Amino acid sequence: MAEAYIIDAVRTPRAIGKTGKGAYSGMHPQHLAKAVLVALRDRNKLDTASVDDVIWGTSAQMGLQGGDLGRMAALDAGYDVKVSGVTLDRFCGSGLTATSLAAGQVMAGLEDCVIAGGTEMMSHVVDYGTMLREKKAHIAGGLGTNNPTLDALHPQTNQGVAADAIAAMEGITRSELEAFGAESQRRAATAIAEGRFAGSTVAVHDAKGNLVLDHEEYPRPETTAESLAGLKPAFAMFYDFPASKDGTTFAGQVKRRYPDLEFEPVHHVGTSSGVVDGAAALLITSKDYADAHGLKPRARIVTAVNVGDDPTLMLNGPVPAAKKALARAGLDKDQIDVWEVNEAFAVVVEKFIRDLDLPREKVNPNGGAIALGHPIGATGAVLVGTALDELERTGGRYALITMCAAGGMAPAIIIERV
Repeated sequence: MAEAYIIDAVRTPRAIGKTGKGAYSGMHPQHLAKAVLVALRDRNKLDTASVDDVIWGTSAQMGLQGGDLGRMAALDAGYDVKVSGVTLDRFCGSGLTATSLAAGQVMAGLEDCVIAGGTEMMSHVVDYGTMLREKKAHIAGGLGTNNPTLDALHPQTNQGVAADAIAAMEGITRSELEAFGAESQRRAATAIAEGRFAGSTVAVHDAKGNLVLDHEEYPRPETTAESLAGLKPAFAMFYDFPASKDGTTFAGQVKRRYPDLEFEPVHHVGTSSGVVDGAAALLITSKDYADAHGLKPRARIVTAVNVGDDPTLMLNGPVPAAKKALARAGLDKDQIDVWEVNEAFAVVVEKFIRDLDLPREKVNPNGGAIALGHPIGATGAVLVGTALDELERTGGRYALITMCAAGGMAPAIIIERV
């Protein structure tokens, strides 16, 4: 089997994902994706006619994000018309799945040069959600199956409610979650101050060439565990929200599956991933392509796996995904130098560290989505780039990247610095 190499990784700064407040507010998601595709092309003197495909992750494919952003952004970026594109949705895992599919195409010998990445403008998603509530728009599917038999076996719930339930189940206290949230902010502030993201972060300009954003907009470096203690839980409103046609609430869905579990709202904005806009992209090629075009690989993709887990609790997939990836790669956890686990909620990573008995300093060493934000479809590609940057900074060899995804899923990838 051929090797798949990461030649380069780029990402936009993340902007606050609220209309009228974030720097990207009003931009088209396609133009945000264009920024990273242009950067990949220019940084690597890429002959775009030789790019076989663009595999893109976008979770909320509705409204302005409803088209094939992979293809349309490539055209917007001035790529050769020969470059095809496809856009996929594995919820939060979309960007990581785009990466694994791109690597798989190269490793199978089907393609030689593939760009993987993703875009999510949460500011647009929030606006579209308002339209949905006002019945001015439509969306297909949803987490509820509306199948009484399936709902009884695997009732779906709100992610924040699930996070609170897991915290109670695992005996993880609110103060422990807040300590984790404050540490994410501290680590991100250190990383930004030391320029650890500078090599991979590309500035975003508007159509006229004016600078829109060149720095991370979401972090709150002044955050402390004490300041977080005064925040109100964010998901209490969903506990009594009707989750199914029979009137069962989101909290009731959890109780239907785990009748003896007692839990209460504990997660809030300081212990949950930030709502942001952003995009990221990776250039993945075969060795022959890299050699022929004078490109120097930065890492190789060792393995990529997927797992499904309990869709009611929804957020516990990263641990079995990591174990599967390690087994597939023939590696021990002690050989992993950097772990990037998406901070969808503090409890996800806190449980991950405890279950695998990991050194805390190796997990999200530069902070995570609590401090920097979670542009859903882009985050997986962001984390691969972040892990690679950290391997190069510290001289480490292996990194494992994983994240929970709605529906109880989790993709995972292991990369090796070269």
